[in-house]
Amino acid sequence: MPASRSAPASRPPAASAATVPVPSPAGGLADAHRSADLETLVLVAERGSLSAAARHLGVSPSAVSKAMSRLEARLGVQLLQRSTRRVLLTPEGAQLCQGAKRLLADLAELEAEVAARSEPRGTVRISASTSAGAILLLPLVPRLLEALPGLSLDLHFSDQVVDLAETGIDIAIRWGALPASDVIARPLGRTRQVVVAAPAYLERHGVPAHPQDLQHHLRLGWNYPRAIPHWPFLVDGRRVAVDAGQVIRVNDGDAMRQLALQGAGLARLSLYHAWDDLQHGRLLPVLQAFDCGDLEPIHAVYVGRPDRLPPRTRAVLDFLQAHVDLRHAEAPWGATAR
Repeated sequence: MPASRSAPASRPPAASAATVPVPSPAGGLADAHRSADLETLVLVAERGSLSAAARHLGVSPSAVSKAMSRLEARLGVQLLQRSTRRVLLTPEGAQLCQGAKRLLADLAELEAEVAARSEPRGTVRISASTSAGAILLLPLVPRLLEALPGLSLDLHFSDQVVDLAETGIDIAIRWGALPASDVIARPLGRTRQVVVAAPAYLERHGVPAHPQDLQHHLRLGWNYPRAIPHWPFLVDGRRVAVDAGQVIRVNDGDAMRQLALQGAGLARLSLYHAWDDLQHGRLLPVLQAFDCGDLEPIHAVYVGRPDRLPPRTRAVLDFLQAHVDLRHAEAPWGATAR
C-alpha cells in the first residue's frame, strides 16, 4: 500500500498564507509545537485516522495532517503510512509514540504535582444572604484565613440573588431549590423551617394550636421575587398551605427575625437562623406537631467548569464544604435542642 510522500527534512516548504511554517530544529517554533505534536501523534495512533484524531481535538483534519508533517520534517523520518481508510505507524513512528506516551504522562503528573503544591493566592469574592453570611460564613473567616493565608476575601451580604458573571462574584451561598441555570452547585447542608414568635406576642395573642388558627394571627411574609407565598403544614397526613402574611412583608432575613423578636407577628424562619434565639428563649416554636418535615438545601454555587476553577476559588469551596455544619438544623427543634 503506497504511502504518501512527506516533505524532505532538508527542504521544508516555504511559508505562505495557507501553509503552516515548518520550524527549524534549532528551537523557537519547534519548541512551541513539540509537546502538542507528540500528543497529536499519540491520538492518531490510538484513533486510527487523522479525521478521528481531529474530531477528538476539535480541529480540522488538515490541521492534524500539518502537525504530523511538521513532526516528520523535524525528525527527518516517516512516522505514518497513510491510506484512504486508515493510518498506520512506521517502526520509527511506533518507537516515538511509545516514548511520547511516557513523556506526556510524566508531564501531566509533574503539572498536577506543581498545581497541588501551589498555595492559593488572590481575592475571592463571596455573596451570601444576610443571615447565611452572619451565621454560616463569618464564624469561619478566621479559620479560613489561617488555613489559606495567601487569600483575601471580598464579602457581599444581601438577600437579593446576584448574577455571578455580571458582578464578578466567585462563590454565592444560596438557600432553597436552585432554578435551572449555568451555575455549578456544591451542597453545604440542609435546614428545616420553623414557625416562631416572641413570648410577648404569644402572651398577647395566644398560642396557635392548629394551622387554621393562623387566620387570627399576623403572619410576617416575604416580598422577594422567589418567595413562596404560603406556609406548608401536614394535617391528618396531607399537606395544606396557609397564605403567608400581607400586612408586613420584607426582603431581608435578619429584618424578618428582628420583627419576630419585637413581637410584630409570627415568622417562618430557617432553623439555623432561629437557633440561637430558640435556645435562649427569645423566640418560641409553634405548630411543631404539623411540621411537614421539608428540608431546604443550602449550596455554594459558582460559574465555570469544575476542572478550570482558579485554585483560590476551589480552596474556599473545599473549606466551606468541609466546615459548614448544618446537622443541628436538619432534625426537628425538640430533637436537637441542647
